[in-house]
Amino acid sequence: MILDVMGVTCGYGSTPVLADATLKVNKGELLGIVGPNGSGKSTLLKAMSRVLPPRCGRILLQEDDIYEMRPSQAAQHLAVVPQEAGLDFPFTVEAVVMMGRIPHLKRFQREGQRDREIVREALRQTNTLQLAERLVTELSGGEKQRVLIARALAQEPEVMFLDEPTSFLDLNYQIEIMELLNRLRYQQGLTAVMVVHDLNLASQYCDNLLVLKDGRIFTAGSPAQVLNEDLIREVYGCEVKVEQRHPGSRPMLLIQPFNHRPQNTHYRVHVVGGGGCCGLLFHCLKERRWEVTAGVINIGDSDWQEAKSHGFKVVEAAPFSEIGLEEDQLNRLAMQKADFIILAPIPFGSGNLLNLRAVLEMAEQGAPVIVIDSGEIEERDYTGGEASIIYNKLLQSGVHVVEDPLQAVAVLEGDLPFVQS
Repeated sequence: MILDVMGVTCGYGSTPVLADATLKVNKGELLGIVGPNGSGKSTLLKAMSRVLPPRCGRILLQEDDIYEMRPSQAAQHLAVVPQEAGLDFPFTVEAVVMMGRIPHLKRFQREGQRDREIVREALRQTNTLQLAERLVTELSGGEKQRVLIARALAQEPEVMFLDEPTSFLDLNYQIEIMELLNRLRYQQGLTAVMVVHDLNLASQYCDNLLVLKDGRIFTAGSPAQVLNEDLIREVYGCEVKVEQRHPGSRPMLLIQPFNHRPQNTHYRVHVVGGGGCCGLLFHCLKERRWEVTAGVINIGDSDWQEAKSHGFKVVEAAPFSEIGLEEDQLNRLAMQKADFIILAPIPFGSGNLLNLRAVLEMAEQGAPVIVIDSGEIEERDYTGGEASIIYNKLLQSGVHVVEDPLQAVAVLEGDLPFVQS
């Protein structure tokens, strides 16, 4: 253990923001502090980094109270990486990183050869050596963030505190910063405590997460222990789906979009699929909470399996069998009950030709039909040309033609207008 936070309460003026925070941080650990806005994340980080003295409680760095240390002594052990603060003046990158050596210099002492070597190594580790002569005002957001980390490394700290180090950065810079911290903790035993907003990023890189709510520690533990749907609902007040790709993997949060459709809006769709063409379409429809029926699909077909896994109602036929009259009637009934019909870009043979005939008849009766047209119907026609004739007639029957499943869903959602051919 390198840090011990014991019953810390602190705030600003007469307003308490953080109450009775108690936690321990191990050497070499990447600890993520997470929670909604206003939960006390930055306040806790300021208290731990000797910026905001607690009203009560203590913070120990290996048995020593950090608030009883001299500022220069504390700065030799603890380094803070703010959010791009202090980089508004035209200093060179090397000059900014050299500022990290100040805690190790006596009053009026100039930096020596060892200081220059430490700065050069910090630049090398953060991949900013080639920027040494550049002005910090000319750098991108990701480059500035690496320079701030280099300055902190030049302090030779045991613990680094970072306040949202990946905020406002492009994805590649976010990954680059997190990979850098991960590498430093393995190569140098650096301990990092950071406030993180992106829960997926925190899950993938942090050893443990500290969850704050309303100024108190709500829970703490590994990402697998902490990140679950119930906790996100209670702490953040929103619905997400938490998945683990395989046992032992880190959890990932998937957003569950709100259904903004008016209550009186119909939202049932019937999908004519088969042959593995509907995976993405089924996933999008499920995600947007459409009521879905599908058919006629042979039992065991990959689209049949996909539809069943989503809980969709499927008009099904026996494996490797042609569609019978009973299945055809059930399929037409499902189409009649639907507000939209979608024809996926499926191959046609004698076994499923009744599906295509049924879609054509529904279109001719004025039903709203969306056709996902991948082009070259002849390449999907295994009926000697009969399916191509029916299909081309369908395209002239007032259907809406789209290029892919995402466009089809956009039409259903009203993001694209339904335009009849």
